[in-house]
Amino acid sequence: MVATDPAAVAVAVVEMVCDGRFAEVEEVFAAPLRAVVSAQTLRVGWESEVARSGAVSALGTPVSEPVKAGLVRVSVPVTCERGGLTVVMSVDEAGLLHGLRLAPALTTQWTPPPYARRRRFDEHEVTVGSGALAVPGTLSVPRGRGPWPGVVLLSGGGPFDRDETSGANKPLKDLAWGLAGRGVAVLRFDKVTCAHAEQVAARADFTMREEYVPHAVAAVHLLQDHPAVDAARVHVAGHSMGGKVAPRVAAAEPSVAGLVLLAGDSQPMHRAAVRVVRYLASLDPGAQAAVETITRQAALVDSPGLSAATPAADLPFGYSGAYWLDLRGYDPVATAAALDKPMLILQGGRDYQVTVADDLAGWREGLAHRPDVDIRVYDADDHLFFPGSGPSTPASYEAPQHVDAAVIADIADWLAPRRPAMARLISRLKR
Repeated sequence: MVATDPAAVAVAVVEMVCDGRFAEVEEVFAAPLRAVVSAQTLRVGWESEVARSGAVSALGTPVSEPVKAGLVRVSVPVTCERGGLTVVMSVDEAGLLHGLRLAPALTTQWTPPPYARRRRFDEHEVTVGSGALAVPGTLSVPRGRGPWPGVVLLSGGGPFDRDETSGANKPLKDLAWGLAGRGVAVLRFDKVTCAHAEQVAARADFTMREEYVPHAVAAVHLLQDHPAVDAARVHVAGHSMGGKVAPRVAAAEPSVAGLVLLAGDSQPMHRAAVRVVRYLASLDPGAQAAVETITRQAALVDSPGLSAATPAADLPFGYSGAYWLDLRGYDPVATAAALDKPMLILQGGRDYQVTVADDLAGWREGLAHRPDVDIRVYDADDHLFFPGSGPSTPASYEAPQHVDAAVIADIADWLAPRRPAMARLISRLKR
């Protein structure tokens, strides 16, 4: 490939991926990307997307934007039989790739959920953390007399923005607007892997703890310092991997009042990845090669030979050896059990990524002795807590949807229990 125009390079890369020429794509990886992503890693990710969206039918016009001197981010829209995706690349002046990821297609704009009470709260931008890795966020504060309980939202695994945007859907924005309209101050923020993707990708020692804990703790402090927030009632709510890591955040910051875990996985992530890819292969037999690859990579995570020096390209999702060592040594259920904090654990009954049988069972067993742990299952909900029917599939995430209103109501009532009408009247008379 001789083209050096970033857009032309990006289109050529997508065409090679569509043709299954993954080894040729690897040849245009710059050294930092080659260290963490291999042709086989790319194959697994691509085949998983194709299993969800169907065969590629067309490529759209690439969109280019400068990232920094000598580096351009190019997004190539890809239309598939049952939806689409966007291939996002960072291309240098020599036509080499410094970043490559598969992102959802944004075909429809997000619209507020019916339960959002926008006139009941204000929003403004904030900065979470400090220094070179500080990230932008949004603070939603109820109008009226506080102080209000607060909650920090943590998104799932991957380079998500503050809304956990996936196509036309924004689950964390649903949560934030739903809760803020019901008397809860909410802080959500872009993950460091979203806001500073290139810097993070260049670090072989980056771990799950660094991906979540520093910014989550900073967000807790930011909420506690807000004059309209009750500092003693600031909670952490995490979705998926954000739920898995939430007990670790509370262990690092004892002032956290309690936890809300939404589809938090308790099973080791590399083993869950094998289960999920097998499920996807049952929907599309063409993804069988991905099963073989992820099984081999997961076995390496389990092996005593795993070290910080293990090439990321040989490990699941292209995460480094240091990242997997950190994950392997972290037990979310045991960490949660050691905390003296109330918890609300929510699970979708139709979730195939984090399941009732494989993950919720772990929370139930490990926290069975805790009367302050409330576990609830929403039978109709999938991994994103979108209600539906029938077996859940990746394609079912594509349609514009909103987080189940019952989930919003249950979290709000748990964070800010409503007082009976007579108690509210007596309180007003005493003022």
